[in-house]
Amino acid sequence: MTQRLKYQFVLHIIIFIWGFTAILGKLIEADAFILVWYRVLIAFISLFLFLLLLKRKWRIINKKEIFQTLGVGVLVALHWLTFYLSIKVSTASLSIICLATTTIHVAWLEPIVMKRRALKSEFIISIIIIGGIVLITNQGSQEGLALGITFGLIAALLAALFSVFNAKLIQTVSASKITLYEMFSATITMTLFLFFSGELTLENLTISMNDLYLLLFLGVVCTSIAFLITVEIQKLLGAFTVTLSINMEPIYTLGLAALLLNEHEKISPYFYPGASVIVLAVFGNAILKLHQSKLLRKDSHSEA
Repeated sequence: MTQRLKYQFVLHIIIFIWGFTAILGKLIEADAFILVWYRVLIAFISLFLFLLLLKRKWRIINKKEIFQTLGVGVLVALHWLTFYLSIKVSTASLSIICLATTTIHVAWLEPIVMKRRALKSEFIISIIIIGGIVLITNQGSQEGLALGITFGLIAALLAALFSVFNAKLIQTVSASKITLYEMFSATITMTLFLFFSGELTLENLTISMNDLYLLLFLGVVCTSIAFLITVEIQKLLGAFTVTLSINMEPIYTLGLAALLLNEHEKISPYFYPGASVIVLAVFGNAILKLHQSKLLRKDSHSEA
């Protein structure tokens, strides 16, 4: 097995592990606010310890970049909160498919933030994804469908926002520093939410041992370790290969949800056709991006 093939194998193990993040949201008994508070706190502490252990630099020097990164951390906290609220009121399957619509929001947000022209292909892909959502909601009768979709689509919008801002930050700040500061900011954000809502009490923060084990897995394995390994893998495989592979996460989640949660028994018969449309559109968008980048490189070489 070549080194590249080994890295691809490890990458898909990581993506499979990420497939558990939505499943854990259903298995963990704590409410969404407590769940997210523990996740970001555990992720921050474990990532900080890993960076110290690996002797990596973790400080951001530029004050403007510090405030920008902390601001994005607020979006990350809100994203995870709405994502897990969607899971709690509906199903993990529905939530992860709603999250796949992040592509729609990136299509109109990225040109604004990155100051580039919008591409027609991105809006065509977005329309196809909307068609998939309409198919999923057609004659849907599962519990919490409307509320689940609402929270899920808000989570997708927030994911698009922090993804676009991170794409700009990554040009001057390392990925590990960005993630560490964002997890710190997300922890502060969730702590303030709980404090001002009167939920920051010992009684509310006391969780079962089963929840603790699942949250440790979510915060350490699914977040910190998975992130650090993915950053290293991306150096060899490239951003496109990693991004394209990550599009497999909804497929893994759907399989795990059917196997572990029996969600295939609870959802509309239109769900899987609609989900297939969305996943194929996301893959199509990634492949189209590769083709466009090749054409741009070819044009730049010919001009040179």
